[in-house]
Amino acid sequence: MEFLEKIFKIKEKGSTLKKEIIGGLIVFVSMCYVLPLNASIIGSMGMSYSGVFAMTAFVSAIVTLIMALVANYPVVLSAGMGLNAYIAYTIAASSGYTWQQAMILLTISGILFFAFSLTPVRKLIINAIPNGLKYIISAALGAFICFVGLKNSGIIISNESTFVGLGNFANPATIISVVTAFICFGLMFSKRKILGNLAIPICVLLAALSGLITSIIMSNTGMLYHDGTSWVYGGYLANDVVNLPIAPWLDESVKFGLSGVEDVVFFGIFSNNGYNGTSFVNDLVAVFQNPVSYIAIFSLMFVNLFDTTATLLAVGRNVGLIDEKGEMQNYQKAVLADATGALICAPLGTSTVTSFAESNVGVEMGARTGLSAFVAAILFILSAFIYPIFSIFTAGCVSAPALICVGTLIFVNNFKAIDFKDQLLIFTGFITVIFTLLTYSIASGIGMGLIAYLVMLMFAKRWKDINVTLIVIAILFLISFVLSAVLNVINQT
Repeated sequence: MEFLEKIFKIKEKGSTLKKEIIGGLIVFVSMCYVLPLNASIIGSMGMSYSGVFAMTAFVSAIVTLIMALVANYPVVLSAGMGLNAYIAYTIAASSGYTWQQAMILLTISGILFFAFSLTPVRKLIINAIPNGLKYIISAALGAFICFVGLKNSGIIISNESTFVGLGNFANPATIISVVTAFICFGLMFSKRKILGNLAIPICVLLAALSGLITSIIMSNTGMLYHDGTSWVYGGYLANDVVNLPIAPWLDESVKFGLSGVEDVVFFGIFSNNGYNGTSFVNDLVAVFQNPVSYIAIFSLMFVNLFDTTATLLAVGRNVGLIDEKGEMQNYQKAVLADATGALICAPLGTSTVTSFAESNVGVEMGARTGLSAFVAAILFILSAFIYPIFSIFTAGCVSAPALICVGTLIFVNNFKAIDFKDQLLIFTGFITVIFTLLTYSIASGIGMGLIAYLVMLMFAKRWKDINVTLIVIAILFLISFVLSAVLNVINQT
């Protein structure tokens, strides 16, 4: 205990060993779905699913350990969901890049982002954002986390007529998600403090146990079966997505050990599929000769900057990273981890690793130091080898109660801190939140909110609230939106 206290300063930060360990465990449970999901998204470019899964776990562990041991913050990092979809579905699929070329682009943007993070510019951007906007950004992140939980669980689904709609409440996974989420809300307001503090882990375990029992019963009765590629429902649930945890002994695709790593590390040069150093040089030349590459590199770097910055702002206010003046403390150490993640991710066979908003789950559990991040990092390492043990926690109905409840907490705690006497801020808050949800992008939500904020300030002639840095950020967002539109036009021609 004294050794841990010396490293992490647990008592000094107002925490306990118990809170830190529980916080780290719950954060991992809340975000371990990232591992198989990222493997599925990045694997769609032609990469090895198992290789991407293992390397995502390892890279997540490396950068989270940096955050834990160097910065001593309870911030956990893993593959960013928006960034991986952008590289796989926009850069690779739409622009015709091979997966090696797409990862080369990601490597270049990572190098530039790392160099950029070492300069004072990133801190200048953070400190130039007014406190009110920082609360809005944090509130938008909370709403986004809640929406991710609702979506992954099947409570909210896509609808051709209304865009989104309620899920199928005849689906057992949806029922488990709703019931455990409501129980979680109830426990959070329990008069017994211990139940309130343990509301999230209790409901996550309850959802895992309920879902596991349900999937076993359904598989034994033929209502749930493996069609050779994935688990699907039979009978009246035939068209629904399976969000239930599957018992490891029933799923042959869930195996112990590592496989496919050599196919994804360093662009597959060490694999036996014929790709070699000469192939890499040819791909490198092809990337630099393609004008679309430069748009893609800028877009990747820009999205990464605001996704990671927004998360640090959201988590930082609760753990001392952001002081009462709204300025970032211990800046260089805090950004070192996500900058390193951007630098090493592509060569090691995964997408950009970024700070995760789910880190707030641990913060809400009382975690205040890097020990909770250290615990999560160890679990990431273990998951690469013994994934079957963790596989049940990746199901949508299991992570749902944590994501929904924590997202709601973050939203309420930050939105109520906004000065409601300033109608301009309230309007900005609504615009930021609604665009974050409907675009499924934190960066897009921040961009639209900031642009609207500046336009309203100018019409209100509140010139003292406008600074040069905010104007530059807004212009960069506009450029990013324009470049994205140009990229889409190029892809369609």
